Amino acid sequence: MNINEHQARLEDFCFTRRQFLHRFGMGFGALSLAGLLGRDMGVATQAGEVLSSLEPKHPPLPAKAQRVIHIFAQGAPSQVDTWDPKPALQRYAGQTLPGMNGLAMPSPFRFEKRGRSGIEVSEVFPKIGAQVDELAVIRSMYTDIPAHEVATVMMNTGSLRLAKPSLGSWAVYGLGTENQNMPGFISLRTGGNLPPGGTQNWQAAFLPGVFQGTSVNTSAGTVEDMIQNIRNPYISLREQRRQLDLIQQLNERHSQNLQKDAHLEARIAAYEIAFKMQSAATDAFDFQKEPPAMRELYGDTPQGRQMLVARRLLERGVRFVQVWAGGWDHHNDIERRLPQQAGEIDQPLGALLTDLKQRGLLDSTLVVWGGEFGRTVTKDRNGNENPGRDHNNKAFSVWLAGGGVKGGTVYGATDEFGARAVDRPVHVHDLHATMLQLLGFDHTKLTYRYNGRDFRLTDVSGNVVKGVIA
Repeated sequence: MNINEHQARLEDFCFTRRQFLHRFGMGFGALSLAGLLGRDMGVATQAGEVLSSLEPKHPPLPAKAQRVIHIFAQGAPSQVDTWDPKPALQRYAGQTLPGMNGLAMPSPFRFEKRGRSGIEVSEVFPKIGAQVDELAVIRSMYTDIPAHEVATVMMNTGSLRLAKPSLGSWAVYGLGTENQNMPGFISLRTGGNLPPGGTQNWQAAFLPGVFQGTSVNTSAGTVEDMIQNIRNPYISLREQRRQLDLIQQLNERHSQNLQKDAHLEARIAAYEIAFKMQSAATDAFDFQKEPPAMRELYGDTPQGRQMLVARRLLERGVRFVQVWAGGWDHHNDIERRLPQQAGEIDQPLGALLTDLKQRGLLDSTLVVWGGEFGRTVTKDRNGNENPGRDHNNKAFSVWLAGGGVKGGTVYGATDEFGARAVDRPVHVHDLHATMLQLLGFDHTKLTYRYNGRDFRLTDVSGNVVKGVIA
């Protein structure tokens, strides 16, 4: 007889309160409950074991795009001054429009037909306009509420109230990522202030935490300033590796003797990514490694450097990159301020499209540009000597380019003044459904069970905009 068999072991005393009740008071009840809730329990187990993986996955449908770059023009650009020309406004300049408050304000900017497709583009976008044959312009977008914070979160998560996973998190949840040394979803912004809605815009919410976006302030001058604590100044990489291996061993023992903890596993996965990023991110974010001609193409500006970093991230296998390009909230002095804002993004974004095309990446990269809603076609604050436009959720423009997009296309239309989407209106849920379709997913089937319900990005709505798909 082995006397050690009858000695108490440390793990015999390690119970959580739930385990104690389960083992000693609810054993038979738990067996019955397992029979009733077997499907949900299986999903929960899968969530802990499989869904936290960032390994690349094959989508269930043929994918036209492999990665996404979302340029978010936060602040709401005016549709009638950028992508939706309305000459009828000129005829009613300074007059009251039927059913509207305020006086009609025609665009002060000239529109010109560009490319083989002849799509009319505002003069404020000369560089992007040169790429118009690559674009599918949706002129009939609309959303629910014309408030910046709510509409910004809506555009990023498809939700107005309940905290839900962001678009980038859903993409990485479905596809994984091609570079295990980098986060699958990175959100690039300039400046120290968070955008309206803050971290909700790149959150994972109820998805495993490993799918959450990593926000990086690209206005800093060095990689170390962009990503704080990217390097450990106190111990070597070898010692860090030993520490992480020990943490993983302890977690395995915890899982065997107690229970799996999805939050703990997500935290350890974040540690692993942070460790790997010490070398991978240092290279990816260092735009100084680009030749001078390439840096000149994008422009030596915060937005130019941001776009160049975005291309480097895509090139290195990051699945979803978001670029915040805000400053479009023009309630006054739109004639001066809008061209200034457009000028900050025009060269960098035009360069990005050109660069992706030359590298053979555009056909497999979905590029999306747009804001959270549009602007009124009447003057904001009547009587102002330098007028602008107020918020309008009933009409705005978005364009798509790249993987699977039918370039040189205009989809939908607003009324004769540009105030309301009337021809083939496209809701935010429809845009999200279309983006997922291009990535190889039926938006109604990319779901995650939470609180007894199968959630999806598009809630219970959304129709694919087939007219913009090649």
